[in-house]
Amino acid sequence: MRWEGNRQSDNVEDRRASGVGGRSIGIGSIIVALIAWGVFGINPLTVLGIMQGGAPTVQTQQAPGTTGPVDDRSGQFVATVLADTEDVWGGIYSNYKDPRLVLFRDATSTACGTGQAAMGPFYCPADTTVYIDLSFFDELKSRLGAPGEFAQAYVIAHEVGHHLQRLQGTTQKIDSMRGRISQTEYNQLSVRLELQADCYAGVWGHHADRQRKILEGGDIEAAMNAAAKIGDDALQRSAGRVVRPESFTHGTSDQRQRWFYTGLKSGDPQACDTFNASPL
Repeated sequence: MRWEGNRQSDNVEDRRASGVGGRSIGIGSIIVALIAWGVFGINPLTVLGIMQGGAPTVQTQQAPGTTGPVDDRSGQFVATVLADTEDVWGGIYSNYKDPRLVLFRDATSTACGTGQAAMGPFYCPADTTVYIDLSFFDELKSRLGAPGEFAQAYVIAHEVGHHLQRLQGTTQKIDSMRGRISQTEYNQLSVRLELQADCYAGVWGHHADRQRKILEGGDIEAAMNAAAKIGDDALQRSAGRVVRPESFTHGTSDQRQRWFYTGLKSGDPQACDTFNASPL
């Protein structure tokens, strides 16, 4: 993936030097986390109700991190991809408001509660911020078998897709259904929400490549491979569990690949209407 030399976002806060403690990611904990909460998805605390209008959670106090240019390659990569999403979505929607992104290590306080590295990257709608512990990218490559910078960019773009959903009011509508429908029905809505964020990630990739020629050979395959690795069915099999479709919250490997590719090929956010699609 070509990204060096492109603009970096100013909306990045680096807290890696001021972590609140915790343990590093292990493959056992990350598989459990992937099944319980999903990766690339909404903060599990948010899913439990700490969203727009929800009650705040007691948080661990933490000194603020540094805001501004980051000086390591991994941080620069994240800041560059975030800037690229800002340019793409700001070009499509005139009223688009950029999210913030926090780099952290092990654990950090958020408006959605304490974020843990084992959750994987997540978006907190209560403070409109994406949170990433960069050690996750090592796990993505070495443990989950999904290497490649464009696969990592897909992770970031998916979380920014959740931010777009919040701006559109989609996240709030889904959250309002909690308690009014069965858990299985709510899980089905969650799947549609996640697949739409996958599609939005694809839309970003389409426009970023058209405008800045970021894609190199094998990049699309790397992102599609990542989408396959984190399908609900693949994660349940990886943990030695029986596949239970009624428990899915993010979609199957095939669905995640299909919706990402839909966005990538079309470049049209209107093509990402997973809520009226049948079948998914």
